[in-house]
Amino acid sequence: MRVLLIAGGWSDERAVSLSGARGIADALGALGHETVWFDPAGRLTELAAAARDADFAFLNLHGAPGEDGLIQAMLDRVGCPYQGSGPAGSFLALHKAAAKALFENAGLRTPAWEFLTAPPPLEWEPAVGYPLYVKPNLGGSSVGMGRAEDRARLEATMTVAFRHGHEVLVEEALRGEEVTVSVLGGEALPPILIRPKRCDFFDYASKYEQGGAEELCPAPIPDELTAETGRMALEAHRVLGLEGYSRSDFLVVDGVPYLLEVNTLPGMTPTSLLPQSAAAAGMDFPALVARLIELGMQDRG
Repeated sequence: MRVLLIAGGWSDERAVSLSGARGIADALGALGHETVWFDPAGRLTELAAAARDADFAFLNLHGAPGEDGLIQAMLDRVGCPYQGSGPAGSFLALHKAAAKALFENAGLRTPAWEFLTAPPPLEWEPAVGYPLYVKPNLGGSSVGMGRAEDRARLEATMTVAFRHGHEVLVEEALRGEEVTVSVLGGEALPPILIRPKRCDFFDYASKYEQGGAEELCPAPIPDELTAETGRMALEAHRVLGLEGYSRSDFLVVDGVPYLLEVNTLPGMTPTSLLPQSAAAAGMDFPALVARLIELGMQDRG
């Protein structure tokens, strides 16, 4: 097929997007497909025409555009199939506050949180209590995220987070182990246990720098915890109305998993988590790309 590989964009995660796309291009070539690169940065108005000339679009965008559903909506309008979730599910997953509200409505455990649409007054104190994490509400890869132990540190972390958007999520900083579970074609893949080496949480450097974290796959956790995180990942996928694949991140506290967030376009770099889980399930990188294309064609072909 003639595959439009959409990568780059203008979010803070542009470099990660382009890095992962190189491996995807190699896999597409190994599978016998023709790859046409498309970077929405500066070329968004050309997307419809480029998509009309393609048999399939493979998205490797992170943040907005891409995970916000904009590109998916444009592809839908010109009838070009693509992998992963559609516009609505993509946006709900990217919007951390909306996703957490839906998780709670479905009975899925998630850390306590507050949603801020503007910097609060100086006398404001969070109901969540310290310590806590501060995150831009839209975006991923832990960009703009920080930890606060008191009001002074909270003010500094909120200032950073608000630089990355107009909405901020303040979240209870539970202490536990980080586990991530990918969903592929309606099945949960082997979980990964993540142990960051440089800080207390899985930040940008831990995610993308070689050796930034110890990632154990399959995770050396009890079978019942593997089953529970898998069940919660599948339920989160369903609750958000996702398609094809996703990756859910958990914090496990005293054996109890709390759902943090769901990614609809998981990273595809050499150090990314989804390819590791797929490999543990017996699927090499080209096979993973082929499966994602197969699922996308089933959903929209």
